[in-house]
Amino acid sequence: MKITVVDYGLSNLLSVRLALEHCGAETELVNTPDQVLAARALVLPGVGAFRDGMEGLENLGLVEALRTAAQRGTPLLGICLGMQMLLTESEEFGLYRGLDLIPGRVERLPDTAVDGSPERVPHIGWEALQPAAGRTDFAGTILEKVRPGEECYFIHSYEAKPADPAYRLADAVYGGRPVCAAVCRGNVIGTQFHPEKSGPVGLRILQSFLTMAGN
Repeated sequence: MKITVVDYGLSNLLSVRLALEHCGAETELVNTPDQVLAARALVLPGVGAFRDGMEGLENLGLVEALRTAAQRGTPLLGICLGMQMLLTESEEFGLYRGLDLIPGRVERLPDTAVDGSPERVPHIGWEALQPAAGRTDFAGTILEKVRPGEECYFIHSYEAKPADPAYRLADAVYGGRPVCAAVCRGNVIGTQFHPEKSGPVGLRILQSFLTMAGN
């Protein structure tokens, strides 16, 4: 199956493509609205600042194309910054609008832990995934092959806060607080962690996305 990877100038495309291809997908890099609209399944990776990411999408005319594709039911996976841009807005370097596919806001991680001790931001490292509040497991989701407690690799300074807790799929704990690790609203999915850098666990997650996308 062909997986369409969106290239807007702010992502580590090679590692994402290699991971998807390891899982059996054919990958295609795209940067035009017509290519996005023609995709059977989309991956929106990203590293860097929210403002710059949205500017890159806007400059290429991809914002409305991504919204339309998602509304049509095209499977869409956002990774790291790509996940954050799925939300309504971000407060990073000001207040900026996102794709608004998942209602909510992106906010800076606290620089103190719950006990008041200093906490390093950005958050970098491996953290265990746990079902978000209201969930007991990951059955029927892109994380269905993940056992609660298995770890994935994170690097971020901001966290997604969906307006509806039902859109919150998984959490990790940082500074003694739950931090949103994955979101899902129908065919629109996001991971704050990098599955392509998360070893066998991450590959299982990408394989689940391929299965969801019809591979």
